[in-house]
Amino acid sequence: MPPRKSIVAIACFVLLSALILSVRQLGKARPDLLGKLVPSTVINEPHAGEKGGNEVTGHPCAKDVSWLTDLDIKYPVKYAEREVVVRPEPGLKRESLTKTDETLFPRVEELLEADDSHLELRDCKPPITLHVPLYPTAPVDASNMIFGIATTLERLEDSRHHIARWLAHTGAKLFVIAIKPGEGDAPTSEQIETKQSVMRDQGMDVTLVTPLSKDETFTESYFSLVKVMYTHRANETTWFVVMDDDTFFPSMQSLQAMLKRYDPAEQYWIGAISESWWSVGRYGMMAFGGAGIFLSRALTAVLDKEYETCTKEMHKAAGGDERIMRCINGHTTTKLTNEPALHQMDISGDLSGVYESGRIPLSLHHWRGGDYPVDLMNLVSDICGDCFLQRWQFGKDTVLTNGFSIADYPEGESADGLDFCKAEMTWDSRTIEESVNPGTAHSMSPSRPRLELDKQKIQYRLVESATVEGSVRQTYIHRGKEDEERDTVLVLYWKREDQQAPANKNSTHSI
Repeated sequence: MPPRKSIVAIACFVLLSALILSVRQLGKARPDLLGKLVPSTVINEPHAGEKGGNEVTGHPCAKDVSWLTDLDIKYPVKYAEREVVVRPEPGLKRESLTKTDETLFPRVEELLEADDSHLELRDCKPPITLHVPLYPTAPVDASNMIFGIATTLERLEDSRHHIARWLAHTGAKLFVIAIKPGEGDAPTSEQIETKQSVMRDQGMDVTLVTPLSKDETFTESYFSLVKVMYTHRANETTWFVVMDDDTFFPSMQSLQAMLKRYDPAEQYWIGAISESWWSVGRYGMMAFGGAGIFLSRALTAVLDKEYETCTKEMHKAAGGDERIMRCINGHTTTKLTNEPALHQMDISGDLSGVYESGRIPLSLHHWRGGDYPVDLMNLVSDICGDCFLQRWQFGKDTVLTNGFSIADYPEGESADGLDFCKAEMTWDSRTIEESVNPGTAHSMSPSRPRLELDKQKIQYRLVESATVEGSVRQTYIHRGKEDEERDTVLVLYWKREDQQAPANKNSTHSI
């Protein structure tokens, strides 16, 4: 029989080995400080972009986080931030996904109370430099364009900051037909003048007008935009754009570049069919108004000439964009020129797969229908030009979609194993029975199945953006799903390498 001391030593060794094994297993499960498994990384462990990337040594620093009190977050929170320096390079092309071995964020740290205005971070990293294509810094000249909207003053106010993002200081004109809200009263001349003055003070060349006839319906007002815009054309006007009040154009530069491919002296009807095959089957192969309808000067002249005839012929048309289609089809041989980068967004549910697809949009629509503050999402373009929704992959596990989200892929779901040329099918769409098109194959292909959030994909969504001392701050948040789970806040500060002030955009507010 072994001596008592030997038995005790063996027992202690077994217990110690079991304890070490248990700790290792808990480390793999990544518990938080309360011992509950969470989808985000724990405090003082590598965070978004750090796994599998090249580590950069950090240092202690103090940060002002007083602005966090304006956000709807639960305390205590987990926090990390990084400064991004943008370096424009001539001849560089924007890729669908740009990869770098460097990590994006340092270790997350704890912010205990809502009144903590300063945070002593233990691990601050130096700025990360990202290369972007060279972009023009001079203001864009869009004086060749007239835009038209038919809407109520209330809805116009909801869209005012969004419109200012792309229209202000460009030379383009906007005409708004101010219609009455449903069964309510028509806006007074004083209300119209006040709204017009406010928008002009923001740098927008906007004119508000009343409907052409007293009893005009919304659909009739929408179609009459063609006549209103053409009547107010200038010698330099070559393009007329009919749009919805929630249409958003991320870049006027990009719109101008698209239109340069077409001769406005020829009859052009440019737009996009719906992303939903059901909508295409229901309404036809037309330019859907939410994506923007672009009419050349030559075609608009014909529509203006045939305006009275078309108005009488189309009294049963369901929508204003349908009236435009019927007038074009009935009086010209012009066919739709489809520009897929214009987006009607006739799909529902989680639109992350659209925004995270890496595809460059010329227009976006229906941002009111979800948590998509496109004016704030687009603010970073003041710093890096045509970088809105551009994607970077950091290390093996983290993908930044600039202005929309940061996606972290847990161990075993490495981003390297995903085909990012394919859009993740996070959205919902109506389908047509017995159709070979399941709903969005014509518009969003190629695509891949959606991932399970918080298991296969941890998503941090942009909730705030603001201009801060010449830089643009972005705040991305992953919200804890239960009371025990903590919100995680990731912050990026974007700066240009030359430190010049933005040239063309309105630096807007935060939410």
